[in-house]
Amino acid sequence: QVRPVESGGGLVQPGGSLRLSCRISGSAFRLYTMAWYRQAPGKQRDLVAGITGEFRTDYSDSVKDRFTISRANALNTVYLQMNNLKPEDTAVYYCNRATSSAYVPFTYWGQGIQVTVSS
Repeated sequence: QVRPVESGGGLVQPGGSLRLSCRISGSAFRLYTMAWYRQAPGKQRDLVAGITGEFRTDYSDSVKDRFTISRANALNTVYLQMNNLKPEDTAVYYCNRATSSAYVPFTYWGQGIQVTVSS
């Protein structure tokens, strides 16, 4: 079972920025569709952003124009640059492989990374 490994979270003030990283093993990483999801306390896990092997990107309405997803195929890594963070962005963030059509996540999750936006 290949599980992604997330890093880069932490505590940040409203209006601040963070960059999350996620590495997943696999010789065919360049072909993978990858996505970031988040889960706030008491809520379901929701899609935040996705990127296909063709570098097509998609974002949830709540983060559009603030977050940017990117990938470095040589490092088997996907990033999430988060700017102008808001308290409602507070959540545990997860990355995963996903289907290219609807970003349905694969089975095995990593531990996730906490992001807290608070003054």
